[in-house]
Amino acid sequence: MVRQVYSEMERCHSNKNTTWFVTRHAGAQEWAFDEGLKVDQVVDHLDTDEVKKGDIVIGSLPVNMVASLNEKGVRYFHLILQIPREMRGKHLSADRMRSFGARIEEYVVVKRTKKIVDNDINENFAR
Repeated sequence: MVRQVYSEMERCHSNKNTTWFVTRHAGAQEWAFDEGLKVDQVVDHLDTDEVKKGDIVIGSLPVNMVASLNEKGVRYFHLILQIPREMRGKHLSADRMRSFGARIEEYVVVKRTKKIVDNDINENFAR
């Protein structure tokens, strides 16, 4: 699965699109390099005005930002880790990230156009 994701990213990268990695952690940058991710821009904050259709963004971004990126035709790959509570908020090395199952998975987020009200929640989400 991971190799399939990387192959897909490589295909997009070869189309002259930019691959952005949004992180402020040196360990995450090292992990991406070790994994063979081809990253063009590493930023600690993403300016969505700089990202264009066909680009790839990797990171741990809020869903509203991912929805905005997807709407522009940008592909988003989420950096996933299973971090124990006591390790949250700490800088992690690439090795520590691997020990917590670091991987990326593509997500598509779509903003609902109608306002969700209590009845919608009760009817559609409570089961």
